[in-house]
Amino acid sequence: MCRYAISYKCHFVCLTCRVAFKQAEHGASGHRCPQCRTPMIDAGPDLAVPPRRDTRAWRALEATLRAGITFHSCGCGGPGYRPKSWPEVRERREAARRMGMTECTALRRPEPWEVAGREGGRP
Repeated sequence: MCRYAISYKCHFVCLTCRVAFKQAEHGASGHRCPQCRTPMIDAGPDLAVPPRRDTRAWRALEATLRAGITFHSCGCGGPGYRPKSWPEVRERREAARRMGMTECTALRRPEPWEVAGREGGRP
């Protein structure tokens, strides 16, 4: 049985304040940041929230969430690969630009320079 068959709380993130709170799902209006009152992003239950002082990790998280990638899964295999540092985001953006793929696709790839079905390094 999937780990999330029972409802779990999701991480709601405010990228401006660099805070995250675990809260239950909340209607169409969503949750607002208690500090700046902007709407928070539902990042999912599988997010590993970076420390507030780690600005590079927060930039990577922001790029991931703004690309539409969240940390939702059924719990069986996890949400898949997500970049954890700013250099990983930069590398995947470069791969997306050079290889003609979307940023969302590149950010989900553990090795951005590999072409599906072919081993290889950078072009």
